[in-house]
Amino acid sequence: MTAENPLPVDRQDSLGSEEFKAVFRRHPAGVAVVTCATPTGPAGFTATSVISVAANPAILAFSVSAGSTSRRVLDTAPSVVVNFLAVGQEDLARRFAVRGADRFAGLDYCSLTSGEPVLPGTTAWIRGIVEQRVPVGDSLLITVRAVLAHTSDASEPLVYLDRAFPRLLP
Repeated sequence: MTAENPLPVDRQDSLGSEEFKAVFRRHPAGVAVVTCATPTGPAGFTATSVISVAANPAILAFSVSAGSTSRRVLDTAPSVVVNFLAVGQEDLARRFAVRGADRFAGLDYCSLTSGEPVLPGTTAWIRGIVEQRVPVGDSLLITVRAVLAHTSDASEPLVYLDRAFPRLLP
């Protein structure tokens, strides 16, 4: 294969979803909980797909599965907070990954003046305005313009790898 003669691309070919997931189970990811305010109360979900897209302007992105209950909320949410979890917050990661539960029941959190919930004890959080919602495969890719951020002295970040939360070495 050369730059002048690349391999042909067949748009019909695609790696199977299970094989694709198996590859990404071996790729460590930071863990975040994306929260937003809705007319019926706070909403949120666990995300390991958060990425930094651009520094100027500050843009981040994450994806949500089409079948997720959070997808309906994110179709209309004008803004979100991305809460970056710390080691020791595995319970929050699991809580916000459970389908059909009231994820905020009995949970200690505060709300920004704009209404979005912020979780305590995180390594950082970013409030952002939703810029784009792009359907991609069976997911929705959401880009967010960061407008407010906070970092803390919390311990190391929570990492997800192969369905577990391993600790980073110093």
